[in-house]
Amino acid sequence: MNEHDGQEKQAGDGAQVSTGTPNDKAAVPDVAIPELVIISGMSGAGRSTAAKCLEDLGWFVVDNLPPALIPTMVELGARSQGNVARIAVVVDVRGRRFFDNLRESLADLEAKNVTRRIVFLESSDDALVRRFESVRRPHPLQGDGRIVDGIAAERELLRELRGDADLVIDTSSLNVHELRAKMDAQFAGEEEPELRATVMSFGYKYGLPVDADLVVDCRFLPNPHWVPELRPYTGLNEEVSGYVFNQPGAKEFLDRYTELLQLVATGYRREGKRYVTIAVGCTGGKHRSVAMSEKLAARLAAEGVETVVVHRDMGRE
Repeated sequence: MNEHDGQEKQAGDGAQVSTGTPNDKAAVPDVAIPELVIISGMSGAGRSTAAKCLEDLGWFVVDNLPPALIPTMVELGARSQGNVARIAVVVDVRGRRFFDNLRESLADLEAKNVTRRIVFLESSDDALVRRFESVRRPHPLQGDGRIVDGIAAERELLRELRGDADLVIDTSSLNVHELRAKMDAQFAGEEEPELRATVMSFGYKYGLPVDADLVVDCRFLPNPHWVPELRPYTGLNEEVSGYVFNQPGAKEFLDRYTELLQLVATGYRREGKRYVTIAVGCTGGKHRSVAMSEKLAARLAAEGVETVVVHRDMGRE
């Protein structure tokens, strides 16, 4: 229980807010605290698109709200008699004091037991440079320097926030429709699941996924690429999948890693983390990682984890 300016707040399961002074007999009845999502990330990475997607899903979206006003926004939503049940705030961090205000607001929300989620939009330097050049606009932090200077400055400012994010989405190779699909997959459900997982296959030769929470390497298994009759196919093919899981250690690895993920998932739920991206890699992201991702996703789904499978590099060869 916290007291501030004559107001009392209590949150958690069945979160309630009571307002008014102790002598105020006409105090506002107890109401539920709104859900809160904070959207941030790199300029040009798709914050506006993500916000628009949540707006279309019925969220009350506030763009570029000063971070110091986020707790006030939550309080106003709590007084709306259920009219504002879900709030999304787009935060654009452009200065040190601005970031300090955000950190203070997040601490304030945590002290009041307000559940908040942070969605961070990430993108590679190359992709961001192309986007700014295509619209012929400077980066908001580049000043008299180059676009890459502004990107570097912003990435440094956002480093800590990115580390605190519940969901990181890398938009480097996504178009607007693909980003909206990712947001829909995470937020479109009427009831929020305990944990959502994205299992992503990838090829090491194309680089590590920057939005991965966990990375596992399947290159210890023989590569179907060197089997002529299997080379044209992908890990979605039954013969390729059978070849992969007939190799020594493949089934054991799947069993042990599934057990490990069960332990990790329990910890994520306990810590309030609702999203996890598991990256499964092989050399080209075509055979072994695809087959393993499909089996792993099926195991997670059987454990009650809502799971989406993405094959990042399949088809690039």
